[in-house]
Amino acid sequence: MAHELWLLRHGDAEPHGTRPDAERRLTELGEREAQAAGAALRELHVEPTAVFTSPRVRALQTAKLACASLGIEPVVHEPLSAGFTAQEALTLCAGLEVVLIIGHQPDFGQIVHDLTGARPELATGGVAGVRLDDGGTLLTLLRPRALRLIGGL
Repeated sequence: MAHELWLLRHGDAEPHGTRPDAERRLTELGEREAQAAGAALRELHVEPTAVFTSPRVRALQTAKLACASLGIEPVVHEPLSAGFTAQEALTLCAGLEVVLIIGHQPDFGQIVHDLTGARPELATGGVAGVRLDDGGTLLTLLRPRALRLIGGL
């Protein structure tokens, strides 16, 4: 099995200023995006060895909804809250075959760039997959609409 890192950006969230940023919740659309991401990852046979999530409410909600389809419990990882780097992602993946992390932009776009050279536009509720063997290779970049179609939602 290839050594892979999957990144799921949290689903659509309440507008800035609704409540403190760390407490912003998913909207109904964001909940559907999270469920679709989990269903799509299952359909794509992505079987995470571990799932780590930012403690921010919108990311934690996304993780719980997506992981319901994957049959795995997410683990809160405080550094995913903000400023998470590619080096930290590699450290988190050490010794694990397939890792899914749920968090935020601009961190995730920068991680994909640092690992693969790609400059992705990772949409809210979107997923990026990176193969870590032999350097970094972008496997896929999926927007929420594609995730809904793949997941059958």
